Amino acid sequence: MIRKLFCLAFLVFTAINIHAQVQAQYRGPYRDGYYPDQNLLTTWPATGPALLWSNNEIGNGYGPPAITDNRVYVTGEIDSIAYLFAFSLQGQFLWKTDFGKEWTVSYPGSRSTPTVVGNLIYVSSGLGNLYCIEAADGAKKWSLDMKKDLHGRFTVFGHAESPLVEGDRIFYTPGGIDTNVVALNRFTGKIEWICKAFGEPPAYNSPILIKLPTFSILVTFSAYHMLGIDAATGKLLWSHEQINTPVAERKSGMGDTHSNSAFYENGYIYYFAGDGNCGVKLKLSEDGMKVSQEWRNTKVDNYMGGFIKLGNRIFVGCEGMRSLLTVDANTGQILDSLKILTGSIAFADNMIYFYNQRGEMNLVNPGIVKPELISSFKITAGTKEHFSHPVIRDGKLYIRRGKALLAYDIRKK
Repeated sequence: MIRKLFCLAFLVFTAINIHAQVQAQYRGPYRDGYYPDQNLLTTWPATGPALLWSNNEIGNGYGPPAITDNRVYVTGEIDSIAYLFAFSLQGQFLWKTDFGKEWTVSYPGSRSTPTVVGNLIYVSSGLGNLYCIEAADGAKKWSLDMKKDLHGRFTVFGHAESPLVEGDRIFYTPGGIDTNVVALNRFTGKIEWICKAFGEPPAYNSPILIKLPTFSILVTFSAYHMLGIDAATGKLLWSHEQINTPVAERKSGMGDTHSNSAFYENGYIYYFAGDGNCGVKLKLSEDGMKVSQEWRNTKVDNYMGGFIKLGNRIFVGCEGMRSLLTVDANTGQILDSLKILTGSIAFADNMIYFYNQRGEMNLVNPGIVKPELISSFKITAGTKEHFSHPVIRDGKLYIRRGKALLAYDIRKK
């Protein structure tokens, strides 16, 4: 009897583990910059909210952290080696593990967020090394070399994809001519399908998944196309070309930076590709087999800061206008601009968190008609550029700047 109960418990545990939910990933639970926290501060002191803890030894990098119920995970580069660091929620260092060489040329350092699923963590380096690592102690389960194993290609600024996991699969874009986008078994790293698409290099993009009633569509970018791929089979269903760079002029570093993940809602796909078609709204057909363009706004040139859609308004930083813009989701027209430079955006508890490239962390009330800057403070710790996205979890605001990771208390008292 005891043996039967043990076997039953083991089977239940295995089933739960195999189909474990994503605990943490790039830009929040659904990769859209929305965080579910409530009861947060609606204004900050001039010096900013209380700093709970900081660590200045996570190595070079731009990748935001991944926060679970009990851990903080972040990647960084030290002496050309990629490391995954684990901390407690109180900032206590727990362990670090290396996962191959890291990107050390243009903007050296890590450039993606770990994806935590159950007891496993998936990390990708700027050289495209993909690793599966045990969350408990940092032990390595499997790894792939993007160039050697997946025939991938390097880009000018290094590979910047945060891995997407769904069920038993992990999706990845090595950008090879014969292995453009792949699905791997997340427990073994074995290839399950290959999509050749257009054979273009990768585009620094972290994919999303559109879940329709009968199947799911993987949406990502290669250098000059947005791709819609059947997530079950790898079949290319549709594409949307980035037409800003003439075919004759296309080469690495020319019009191929599309770092913002797309956003899907109620039959429409929104994206902002500052190095491509800029702001675009697409209509997805009911059967999911094609897209058509609803509008395009070439003035909204956001490269990597993300965007937030709230009702019929979209909030997005703009390089050219050096502002936080409000865009009409129905027409694509610019409704308003807040002169706080461009930067990275997140949303929680009815407020916008906007970390600009001058190092100012801004709290913005989106308002009913127009946004209002409520509070702002300067991030002075850390090194190099202010490119990382803010992360919010359990009443804490996490900011990464180069070698520093900072955790602020933003809960109402």
